Amino acid sequence: MFRLASLRIASARVLATRPTAVRRTVMPALALRWYSAGNGLHHSVVLDQIFQVLHDFDKIHKENISSGADFSIALGLDSLDTLKLIMAIEAFSVEIPDEDAMRITTVAATINYIQGRDDAR
Repeated sequence: MFRLASLRIASARVLATRPTAVRRTVMPALALRWYSAGNGLHHSVVLDQIFQVLHDFDKIHKENISSGADFSIALGLDSLDTLKLIMAIEAFSVEIPDEDAMRITTVAATINYIQGRDDAR
């Protein structure tokens, strides 16, 4: 909001200082796009955040956590714990549908799912 206002003020100042014969049509500020980062999250960022979520679970032995770990076999989580884990993963600002949640059974699948989402943060 403030960027748009500052752009409008700046363009008005530029137009006011130009001679009238040289004035150009200024592109509306709403047509401009601001890019602050690339698309998606980097693998290491997602991996670190997933590991942090897993470290916060009391049932999980820290030495069993790896990128290829299965939630039920290697980490010893039951279905309710896996549901809690999926809810904690939704902290990435990603809403995970039930169909997709049933397919996420490993750390690697979780990382791939989050990286595949454009709305993950």
